[in-house]
Order: sequence, then C-alpha cells, then structure tokens
Amino acid sequence: MTTEIRQLDPQPIWSHFADLNAVPRPSKKEARVIEFMKNFGEGLGLETLVDGIGNVIIRKPATPGMEDRTPVVIQGHLDMVCQKNADTDFDFENQGIDMYVDGDWVKAHGTTLGADNGIGVAAAMAILASDNIAHPPLEALFTIDEETGMTGAQNLAGGVLRGRIMLNLDTEDDDEITIGCAGGVDVNISGRYDETDVKPGSVAFTLTVKGLTGGHSGMDIHRGRGNANKLLFRLLLAAVETHGIGVAEIDSGGLRNAIPREGRAVITVDASDVEAFKRFLDERTAVLQAEYATTDPHLDVTLEAAELPAQVMDAAFQGRLLRAVRACPHGIHRMSPDVDDLVQTSNNVARVLARDGGYQAQCLTRGSVDSEKMDLAEAVRAAFELIGADVRLEGSYPGWAPRPDAPIVKLMGALYEELFGAKAPLMACHAGLECGILGSNYPEMQMISFGPNIRGAHSPDEKVQISSVQKFWGYLLETLKRIPAQ
Repeated sequence: MTTEIRQLDPQPIWSHFADLNAVPRPSKKEARVIEFMKNFGEGLGLETLVDGIGNVIIRKPATPGMEDRTPVVIQGHLDMVCQKNADTDFDFENQGIDMYVDGDWVKAHGTTLGADNGIGVAAAMAILASDNIAHPPLEALFTIDEETGMTGAQNLAGGVLRGRIMLNLDTEDDDEITIGCAGGVDVNISGRYDETDVKPGSVAFTLTVKGLTGGHSGMDIHRGRGNANKLLFRLLLAAVETHGIGVAEIDSGGLRNAIPREGRAVITVDASDVEAFKRFLDERTAVLQAEYATTDPHLDVTLEAAELPAQVMDAAFQGRLLRAVRACPHGIHRMSPDVDDLVQTSNNVARVLARDGGYQAQCLTRGSVDSEKMDLAEAVRAAFELIGADVRLEGSYPGWAPRPDAPIVKLMGALYEELFGAKAPLMACHAGLECGILGSNYPEMQMISFGPNIRGAHSPDEKVQISSVQKFWGYLLETLKRIPAQ
C-alpha cells in the first residue's frame, strides 16, 4: 500500500510521509527518527544540527535572488501519538505505520496515522529536498516529544534559530489560520490504599466501557464526547451503592492528550445477586447509550467472567476514590468571553489505574489564560487531596498570545483571500501548539500555524484528506515565494 501512497499528489509530500511513517517514533522514544532526520539533512549536503535534547535543525540557503528575504523557520514535531484499537496487534516501538487510501483520505489499519504532525514534517522535508521551489533562507526545526510534554520546545535554547518568521505546520483544518493557542499543565495523582479479602460467595467479572469516539483533548473537547473514565466510574459508584460490588482493579483511559475511549475494572459481586446486577447494568447501559447516541454511537458496556481475585479495595477507600473521580471536572470549564466559540479553559480526565494497593491518575488541564488554567488544576488537586492523594502539577507550558497585526499574519491573510476567494479564517485554538513555548526564547519572532484537514487525531480513527494536502501545499509554497525582504 506504500506504493499507492507515494503516487498521490503532491508526490514530494506523500513520498516523504511514507518514508517517515516507516520509522517508529513514539513520544519520548524518538532516537530512530532523530537519526533518520539527521541522515536526511546530511544526505542533502545541508547544515544539520542535533541539539542536546534531540531537536533536529536543518538549514538551507535561499534560492538565487531571494537572499535578502526575511529568514523563515518551518517547524513541526517528530513524535506521534500511539493509540490502537484493542483488537489490533501492533508494536509502535518496532513497526512502521500500515497506511491505506480510502477515497479522498489516507488512514491507518487500526492505529493512529501519524499525520499529526507527520504531514507537516513531510512538507518541510519536501522543500528541503527540492531544487525548484522558491524560498528565502530556511531553517527546518523538528522538535521532539510534543505530544507528551513539549520537552523539545522547552529545551530549545535561545539564539540557536536565525529565522525571524516561524511557519508552524501543526494545525488540523485547512480553513483555519492559527495565531494563538492554549497552554497546559499535567495533574499527576498517586497514592496507596489498603486491601481486604474478597467476601465468601463472590464471583468476579471484568466490566468494560468501550467504543467511544475519543479524540484530541484540546481540539475536540467542546464536542461533548463521552470520557470512558467518567462513564466507568459513574457505573462503578452506582453499582457499589445498589449492589455492594467490590473493586479489585481499574485500568482505564490512556494518553494525557486523548479523550479516553476505553476503560475496564475487575469487580466482585455476590453470586446470589448476579442476575439482578446484570439487569441493573443493562438498564444503566441503555441510559448511557441514549445520552451519547449522537457523539458516541458505538458506546458499549460489557461484562465478562474473570478469575476471582484474592483481595479488593478497602470499602472506605473504594468509596473515596470513586467519588473523587466522579467529582473531578472533565470538559469545558469556561468559554472565552473575548473570542467567539473558543474554549478558554478545560480539563481532560485522561488516565486512572489502580491495582495491588497503589493508584495513579492523570489529567491535562488547558487554558488560554494562565491564571485560570492553574486555578482549574488546583481544583482538580483539591478533589484528590481530600482522599489523601499525592498531587503534583508538572510540565506547565504557556499559551501563545495572538498578534493579529504581525506582518506574516497580514501577508498570509491576504494571500488566503486571493487564492481561495474567502475571508482569511484567523483564529486561536484550544490545542497546545509549541509556538507559545518557542516564543518565550524568541519573543520577536513572528509566528503562524496552518495545515491540512486531519480528523480523529490522537485516535485510531485518525485520517488526513488528500485534496486538503494539495490545498495546503500550494498555500505553503506561495507563502514562501512572497516572504518580503528584511
């Protein structure tokens, strides 16, 4: 299927995307893709640097006659979110992505595609490798670990980059030009709990919530999609209150920046109450399916027999943990009072794990206003500190303040209207782009972000639109051609 991908138009992007997707590149495990990009730049005879954290910078001189133009940085991130369907056998650390064409879309078989941000990286590679694309002096900045901490951007030193304009290629709608974004902070929760012996006469089951739509915890948070963690704990708490179940183990959710699609718990039920419990679960499942019929039409709840554990959570702690997760806010906290339809602050309850007397949970709190972001994170902290948890706020990164009067914004806005006959769609987004972090060390650099249509990012439903890549490519090349003199 790679051959079919390489034949798509524009071939330079798709060929480099196929090469990139053959290289495993999970966040925090980018050694192979760093080496791949280093070899790529050096193979072209271009100045290639790898900094201390692993960011790759490739410099290309201007095309003849454009030496006096303002130097430009083209920026994207090398890592990708690694999510797969439960029934997909795939090793992200050792396998390349298995892609295929479906009409106007490129998809992957049962896994994330890596178009976020592989398409942006491939576009930069295509420009670096070309001998007939007009451009000013260029630097291609390929950062690492964008998806799980933005440590690449955070550790890029000031003074390394020479460019004065940054084109970030990490936006996921071709009718949006992003000029601002939210910051974020991780809320990491952990603790210990006592266990007690399983009651005599009990049987065990694995209770699973699955089939949810999921999505990007920034770009999709306003869509009201179900969160598997919240729904699982809703069922568990109701089951404790009505049927006295015990909870032996919880393994729910996944990555901090993805709305959870699946969650499971191993529970115990009195053998004499099993049929009544199943009827209860059927009734509650029907309620959830009705509530989420529009956003999560494939939501399902299953109950399967499991091996009886020796112990379950102490009943008192069990009640506290279930209530803490139920109380923890998920979704929109506040909409922006200044920008129409912009989520200003949100929280994603991303992960809950409990087994063998220890528990962990993680949330990603986002916000365009840093003080409000931290206030919401403190509210999450408070909910879990009430049950004795150790709560740490880590990895905070700033938002990116819009500069609508910046020359690059005006240039690309006018160019958009010229090329596409529509008003330039300038906007801020609720995702965490690297521009805010990079701008802290390069405060005078003009920045703008754009890209092709990508749907289902951070989920196995991820796909990128072929016709939109064509639109994006033409827009990018024309922008480079029109960068003004310094």
